[in-house]
Amino acid sequence: MSHDDFAFEPVRGLPEALPEGEHILWQGSPTTMKLAREGFKINWIIGYFAVLAVWRVGVSSSAMPLSEAALHAVPFVVICAGVCLAMIGLAWVQAKATVYTLTNKRVAMRIGAALTMTLNLPYVKIGNASLDVKPSGHGTIALELLDDTRFSYITLWPNVRPWHFAKTQPALRCIADAEKVAAIFAEAAEIRTSVPRVERVDHVAMAAE
Repeated sequence: MSHDDFAFEPVRGLPEALPEGEHILWQGSPTTMKLAREGFKINWIIGYFAVLAVWRVGVSSSAMPLSEAALHAVPFVVICAGVCLAMIGLAWVQAKATVYTLTNKRVAMRIGAALTMTLNLPYVKIGNASLDVKPSGHGTIALELLDDTRFSYITLWPNVRPWHFAKTQPALRCIADAEKVAAIFAEAAEIRTSVPRVERVDHVAMAAE
C-alpha cells in the first residue's frame, strides 16, 4: 500500500493553497545522484578509500606476492561500497523530501527530511542569483537576499550555496535543465520587481511629521 508523507499539502510543495493571482511556473527537486556527488561528496569518499587501499597493498606487497597483497584491498572496497550506498540513500531521502517551486511572485522551497520546513522568498527580497551549470545540464541556483534575513547553514543544508557561512544563500541544488529554470526565474523576477507596489499611508504619522 503506497503512502504519501506529504498528502496533507493542498498544493505539492506548498503548505497552503496559492492566493488569487498567483500561479506555479515550475516545480522540481534535486537529482539524487548529482546530490550524492555534490552534496554528500561520494567522489571524495571513493578517492579516500582508494588511497587507503593502494597504500595497504603497497605495504603488503613488500612481504608477499602482489596477487596476495591485492586481497588486502578487499576490506577497503567493501567498506567504501557500504558508505557510498548509505550516502546515496541519504541523498535519495533528501531529494524525495525537497520540492522547489517558482511562482509568478516568489520562490518556495520545501526542504528537510526529518524536520520539514518551507521557505517563501518573494522576488522583491532577492537581490541576486548565481547559476552554476555542469556539463550534464544539471546545476544549482543560489539566491542572495537583499535584507538582513539570516538562515542557519545547517538547517538549510544541502539546499544552500556551499561554503557561504556568514550570509547563507538558499539554493536550488542539483536540478535538471538548470539554465532553463534560471531563465524562468529571471523572467518572473524581472516582471515582479518592475510592478509598482502601493503601500498604505499612515495619516496620523504624516500629520505628526
